Amino acid sequence: MKVGGLVPFTATDYPGLLAAVVFVQGCPWRCGYCHNPHLQPRTTDSPLDWNDVMSFLRRRVGLIDGVVFSGGEPTMDPGLSGAIRQVRALGYRIGLHTGGTHPRRLAQVLPDVDWVGLDIKAGFDHYERVTQVAGSGVPARTSLQAVLDSGVDFECRTTAHPDLIDPAGLLALGRELASLGVRRYAVQVFRPQGCEDAALNATGRGLADYPGRAAADTLAALFDSFELRRA
Repeated sequence: MKVGGLVPFTATDYPGLLAAVVFVQGCPWRCGYCHNPHLQPRTTDSPLDWNDVMSFLRRRVGLIDGVVFSGGEPTMDPGLSGAIRQVRALGYRIGLHTGGTHPRRLAQVLPDVDWVGLDIKAGFDHYERVTQVAGSGVPARTSLQAVLDSGVDFECRTTAHPDLIDPAGLLALGRELASLGVRRYAVQVFRPQGCEDAALNATGRGLADYPGRAAADTLAALFDSFELRRA
């Protein structure tokens, strides 16, 4: 497991639980709005030794409730399944943040995961505009189906920037997700903090009204739970 970072305490990354976050190195996609671009490459050596991470988590037993594997893209790492099982053996609940890049590995770990935050970038036929990787909507769609079939608790969420997905596209995506059986959805309005894409930063400021009240109300009516997140 190549670990690029560790957050010892968070109240926001696993709904309803206090958790630590393990940031896994590597991602095959190059989303312009990524806030962790330093985690996209996989280096030869892991910046944090996994044994040290486990030692830390043993000391935190009883102080936090869960551990979230984030990234980068955690399903890119072949060591993910073993790492999850080690952490679960300590009694922690397991959260997973994923974009669905590796649906086979995602399906393998889902039986040991308690909650998934699945990033849906755009309509599945329009993924390349966001990820800059041709055909990336295919594994994302397969991953969504794997999550739906697993019965695991999850939410889908979309980071939304008007240059990448306009309100009409966001509504179309929401309708598609609802038709597939998604019940919990969040739209996360783009924030420039941490983003290295100058073009998105230049056009993504002052988004207080995006995607608009009408679009937000329509999306809210499609799901059992809907959130419009601006921070």
